[in-house]
Amino acid sequence: MKGYMGKLLRVNLTEKSIEVESLPEDYARDFIGGSGLGVRLAYDEIPPETEPLSPQNRLIFMTGPVTATSLSTAGRYQVIFKLLLTGILCDSSSGGHWRSALRMAGYDGLIIEGAATSPA
Repeated sequence: MKGYMGKLLRVNLTEKSIEVESLPEDYARDFIGGSGLGVRLAYDEIPPETEPLSPQNRLIFMTGPVTATSLSTAGRYQVIFKLLLTGILCDSSSGGHWRSALRMAGYDGLIIEGAATSPA
């Protein structure tokens, strides 16, 4: 998988667990970039009837194959979630150093699911 680390980090707030998963190779080939991969994962994991504020929703942070490189478009990552206002999937772009840190840690994306019992 050229350009990808090949791993996703999944954090389950309900179970208080962290798992490392493999990024499906066919997804990396067919759904290029943070937007493509993130929306595909959301489509697979968030059923249409899921309420946006429910523990079944996901908050997905995805990087693309050029994230943390010197290319001009390498400074972005995508955040994918089910929007509260409309109930449809939303894909938002953001920048900053966090995306490079995620990649340097060896992950293409972070998936947060479940619900914490307290803020701390």
